[in-house]
Amino acid sequence: MLNHIVLMGRLVRDPELRHTGSGVPVATFRIAVDRDFGNRETGEREADFIDVVAWRSTGEFVSKYFAKGRMAVVSGRLQMRNWTDKEGGKRTSAEVVADNVYFGDSKRDGDGGSYNGNSYAGGSSYGNGGNSYRSYNDSNSAPAAGSSYAAPAAPAASDFAMLEDDDSELPF
Repeated sequence: MLNHIVLMGRLVRDPELRHTGSGVPVATFRIAVDRDFGNRETGEREADFIDVVAWRSTGEFVSKYFAKGRMAVVSGRLQMRNWTDKEGGKRTSAEVVADNVYFGDSKRDGDGGSYNGNSYAGGSSYGNGGNSYRSYNDSNSAPAAGSSYAAPAAPAASDFAMLEDDDSELPF
């Protein structure tokens, strides 16, 4: 059986970090995920509001780096939870238990600068601030925060040499 879900949406409010009785951190948050189609009557696109639970280092990461309005990509599994309300009625809730949470956008300059894309050493992973590429100059130093990817220059035609078809001299 396969229970895997990937969602991309904006946080509706700041994540809430709590700890269990044994001290395990757990963050809960809700994301608004746009539908791909519009409403039949109005033509406006609607959104679904999905509850997400992130445990341990993933939860700590989310509570530290994400806030209301931030785009998040959540990868995990769908879980149904049964509970009893205040009146004693049986209720069921659907929530996503996050295995990984990634940045779906880059931090705007008005939010204190750009995220620099360094790796997170904890048990969860995340994107690199919306930048798909990281480029380095010849001295192998990282680009400045917020800089964009620049494609490397194409090598000159004289940098190539014709290879022989003889495979007898290959080392493998």
